[in-house]
Amino acid sequence: MSSAFDRFDDSDVRDLIAEYPLAWVVAVGGQSLLPLLGEVDGDGRLTHLLGHMGRSNPLFAQLSADPRATILFTGPQGYVSPDHAQRRNWGPTWNYAQLAITAEIEFLPDEGDAALAALTLAMEGDRWSAAELGPRYTGMAAAIIAFRARVTGLTGRFKLGQDEPDETFSAILRTHPDAALVAWMRRFGKARG
Repeated sequence: MSSAFDRFDDSDVRDLIAEYPLAWVVAVGGQSLLPLLGEVDGDGRLTHLLGHMGRSNPLFAQLSADPRATILFTGPQGYVSPDHAQRRNWGPTWNYAQLAITAEIEFLPDEGDAALAALTLAMEGDRWSAAELGPRYTGMAAAIIAFRARVTGLTGRFKLGQDEPDETFSAILRTHPDAALVAWMRRFGKARG
């Protein structure tokens, strides 16, 4: 049975990955935290994730043997106290957003430079370029391998106060100190006005 927490759209998926790109990539026998970039089709639906890892990362050997992975993104999250709700008879909770993606990994040995450039652009914009590393870049780039994860399944849970009465929801928005969490709560509470 679906709940309000399980309802989201393609833009929610894209934005969560863009704002929180560090994900757990989990395979049989291992896991690693890796930064990933979402790739979408013409309808804006997530189709792939682009990333890279060290060739010495044990996950490289594991995914070379079996390319199936689960990729876990954690978005905004935070404890919500009865003080935030401004209700002493209210139970504390934790609000969060998360995605669980199943994928098939394809290693791209000739696309390391492109994957690094894409991640650098996403994270740095025009503040910095890998060219500033000079000759160090060649050695660093040789130590990594790019990969593309083809999305085969996606579930999410966006528990962001949608079930709270309007007065309680508004109080949390006014008093919670985490601006990112509050912004996502507002996004999912947009039907409230």
